[in-house]
Amino acid sequence: MHQTTFLVREPLLDPRQRVVGYELAWHHGGAGADSTRESLESLIGLVASQVVDAENGWLLRDKLLFLEAVPAMLSADALYDLPPEHTVLSLKAAELDNPDIMAAVQGLRAGGVGILLRDADLARLGTRLPGMASYVEVRCSGVDVATQARTYAALKHTAVGMIARPVSNWADFDACAALGLNAFVGKLHLTPRPSTNPKGLNPAQTVIMQLMQMVRQNADVAQLEAVLKHDAALSYKLLRFINSAGFGAGRDVHSLRQALALLGYTPLYRWLTLLLATASTSGYSPVLLETAVVRGRLAELLAQPALGQGEAENVFVAGMFSLLDRLLGIPMDEVLTNVQLSEEVVAALLSRSGKYGPYLALAEACELSMDLVASLSATLKLSPLEVNQAHLSALAWAQTVAA
Repeated sequence: MHQTTFLVREPLLDPRQRVVGYELAWHHGGAGADSTRESLESLIGLVASQVVDAENGWLLRDKLLFLEAVPAMLSADALYDLPPEHTVLSLKAAELDNPDIMAAVQGLRAGGVGILLRDADLARLGTRLPGMASYVEVRCSGVDVATQARTYAALKHTAVGMIARPVSNWADFDACAALGLNAFVGKLHLTPRPSTNPKGLNPAQTVIMQLMQMVRQNADVAQLEAVLKHDAALSYKLLRFINSAGFGAGRDVHSLRQALALLGYTPLYRWLTLLLATASTSGYSPVLLETAVVRGRLAELLAQPALGQGEAENVFVAGMFSLLDRLLGIPMDEVLTNVQLSEEVVAALLSRSGKYGPYLALAEACELSMDLVASLSATLKLSPLEVNQAHLSALAWAQTVAA
């Protein structure tokens, strides 16, 4: 099934706008896709292989993974490859009317696997609900979402977690959050919300932009070092990064000049791009930053086979910059006046065109449940398996950046 099916993700936010989990839905890319136990087990096995590591365990840190499920999945052996405390299967409530399915659900819950019920009649289930599910999806629709949220919040004295959907605007999210409901937010997190915080570059970002310009102009290491020496926090972050296990320098580095020489200009530019986003103080939701990191890394991984590592680094920058206007709270045109980017990166940012644009567009499609996933993958000659592996790998990598 992973040969014909694409994974798409949707973030789950807690009331503080933090990402507490992701739902992975199976987006079929062809008429041959099916839902047999064997095909579903193959797909679950692919997910497990990318987010569970033999040495490091669960790579998504504290995140929950919600998997869109069908009854055939409930007995899949591959489920045992996923940590039960981080795994939630999403099922339609009506399916639990089948005694065999209910018995399978009870067995999974006894083993620690979470169950999310969709389309549940809460009044009918009543006191039976905690015995059937660990989460229930509640529908927020119409004009009076706040009243609906209050009704659902009354059920929160039970052990069942309440998850709102759909949440189409920030006012509705705030109404749900005020009553303690989590929410799947779809594309909402990409929508700017009103903020009283100052927009534009803060002092830390101004220094980072200066360094990025110097790197693009091939300034020598001594000039870069001189700027870094005036920013103790930035110098500390560079030395911490160069000495991290992820970079693998092989020896302790204590000199800024040595760190810059070891890192090299292209990786330095990439690292500064990450810092520029993480230094944002515009008040946007943390999910926006995580989305930018996942998008950049996913676009990079998708581009590597065809473009090579060097150019894929540029695709990463395009992915990160594609959300920088929202992170900084300023228009993209203004972002582009503050930093010099290659023509290919600019084309990708403004119109998803050029050499890098299609990879950025595909990374975006994986966030939005769009039908474009299959067509863009075909255009780029990338199989569902390659896209899914890159997607899950990027999701895991993003957790290391947020650490």
